[in-house]
Amino acid sequence: QVQLVESGGGLVQAGGSLLLSCAASGRTFSNYAMGWFRQAPGREREFVARISRRSTTTYYADSVEGRFTISRDNAKNTVYLQMKSLIPEDTAVYSCAADRGDSPGANYANTREYEYWGQGTQVTVSS
Repeated sequence: QVQLVESGGGLVQAGGSLLLSCAASGRTFSNYAMGWFRQAPGREREFVARISRRSTTTYYADSVEGRFTISRDNAKNTVYLQMKSLIPEDTAVYSCAADRGDSPGANYANTREYEYWGQGTQVTVSS
């Protein structure tokens, strides 16, 4: 089992920045690729970003490419999502997720690829 706890969400004005953190416990963190997803009211959960076990590979949704950066610190068992130039459309509950596999192929954005999920943290971007 892997327990994931997100933090860092909040209310920010459009154009602002937030840094989300996801702290992991329970198993060896470096054995898992990590992802961030988000879900806005009335919408399905969508992929945001993914990072491989050793940070060698990252993936981003087109909607956040160039504005968001995913990173991890295996010594601290933590994955981060730096969000800049936020827009109201970024408003959602952001959740981190862990994947035991490190070679997802075309499935890196698929929620079924991830075995463990956090509860999420709310991000609200005002216009």
